[in-house]
Amino acid sequence: MFTREVLPGLAGALLLTALVAFPALGQSPTYGVGRPPTVEEMTRWDIAIPPSGKGLPAGRGTAALGKAVYMARCAACHGATGKEGPNDVLVGGRATLSSDKPLKTVGSFWPYATTLWDYLSRSMPFQQPGSLMADEAYGVTAYLLYLNGIVGEEDVIDPTTLLQVQMPNRGGFVADPRPGRR
Repeated sequence: MFTREVLPGLAGALLLTALVAFPALGQSPTYGVGRPPTVEEMTRWDIAIPPSGKGLPAGRGTAALGKAVYMARCAACHGATGKEGPNDVLVGGRATLSSDKPLKTVGSFWPYATTLWDYLSRSMPFQQPGSLMADEAYGVTAYLLYLNGIVGEEDVIDPTTLLQVQMPNRGGFVADPRPGRR
């Protein structure tokens, strides 16, 4: 039988045991499956392009090249002019961000053209993400920028010119001041 003097110590010991044991129980067993990735695999997966454009691959495209790729691989989801959907509208929306119904498009919302290229290259088309060749991604980027009135129809978009594109909403974002953040 436990006395009143023993109960608080026993309760404390049980609590301490639970605090130490339960996190260990929450760890999944490894089953000896898998391995750490190789340096080559990490390099292949490290494909994100920051706003600075660091890591952009060689390539080039124009709105004309981009239109052909867009019609073949993007129009089914975003419409022939980028305004119809059924998925995200990509064109238009200027001066709507402060309205009751903001339209967040490439031309109204995106702050960097490099971010657009990165997203297209890694995530599109939806049914086959990452399948665009660099020239196709530059072309579709050029086409969407052209449809939004940001670049000319014959302007060449490549790693150098992409960095020079000034997106309409570039000043609409606040940089993250925390150390280590982009």
